Amino acid sequence: MSRIVLAMSGGVDSSVAARLLKKAGHEVIGVFMRHGREFEERCATDSAVRAKQGCCSAADAADARRVAEMLEIPFYALNFEREFTRIIDYFVAEYSAGRTPNPCIVCNTWLKFGKLFEYADSVGAEFVATGHYARLVDFGPENGGIGLCRGADDSKDQSYVLFGIERALLPRLMFPIGEYRKEEIRNMAEDLGLRVAQKPDSQEICFIPDRDHARFVKEQRGNADTAGDFVTTGGEVVGHHAGFEAFTVGQRKGLGLAFGEPRYVVRIEPATRRVVLGDLEELTCPELSAARANWLLPPESLGKPSRRSSTELPGKCAARKESDSFYCRVKIRYRSRAFAAEVTPLPENRFRVRFAEPVRAVAPGQAAVCYADDRVLGGGWIE
Repeated sequence: MSRIVLAMSGGVDSSVAARLLKKAGHEVIGVFMRHGREFEERCATDSAVRAKQGCCSAADAADARRVAEMLEIPFYALNFEREFTRIIDYFVAEYSAGRTPNPCIVCNTWLKFGKLFEYADSVGAEFVATGHYARLVDFGPENGGIGLCRGADDSKDQSYVLFGIERALLPRLMFPIGEYRKEEIRNMAEDLGLRVAQKPDSQEICFIPDRDHARFVKEQRGNADTAGDFVTTGGEVVGHHAGFEAFTVGQRKGLGLAFGEPRYVVRIEPATRRVVLGDLEELTCPELSAARANWLLPPESLGKPSRRSSTELPGKCAARKESDSFYCRVKIRYRSRAFAAEVTPLPENRFRVRFAEPVRAVAPGQAAVCYADDRVLGGGWIE
């Protein structure tokens, strides 16, 4: 059996993952990743919706340690404050540039599957495991080898936030709970007598437990003045806002303005501090471009699984002559469905997405992640 470093958050998913790995005969080393910042005084729990804010607190570390002791596996808390500061800097910089960041993807790429592999190598571990709802499937050497796929529980699938993993690391990863549904995981925890069996799931951003990201960004920037005007797409000033970092493309609620019909944020202009509002039609777009692509298949293999799948586009898109294009489905945010699209790789590690039908609320700064059926092909950051 193998030596495995398991990221333990103190929640039910990684706790059951530890049990499954040990039951399979592996040597498990539990690791808790502390970001070194304390925001617990603002933390609120709503057990009715099984959601709590934050996942890196001292209480979470204590829960993880108790599970490790119960399962008789070694446990270590690692301080990643310096590395985590980089994630916070990214988060603030993106909002300050009028984009909508996704720190969970960045954390997975830089920390969970970056620094954790360094730690695994230092202790002679062959694998790194987490409690993510995702699966790894061996498609064979002719189809790119190990592939990242959606978790069996579609309502909990986390494959979207894992697209940034280096392709070379996939053979050394394990997602022990990826084949299970959430209720099965909670039932297993209950049967094992784990006190975290009904612990609420962590939601939102772990370093902003009160959910007020606008306050957080302002504080990090020394309360710089980012107030400005609400304007229509025609340039008419229709109101005033206290700071553009409070808004994201597609937002309708919380504008503090009354119109005769729904208005949405369609664009944020940090240079002028204007938040541009429009109707639903103005919120839709037929295509997007993405940068800093990470492909989980060799580039020459990208077209193979998608051309054999059921995601091919109808009509004129299917007849395009660009030989390097491929057809797939693309998710533009974690909670969205995947939309049928044609993807064309571009120079400088970029790609273009043309949707079969225009989609709403394409937000710069979010990830565009490509799927062929359940398999993640890769993705990039919306420009």
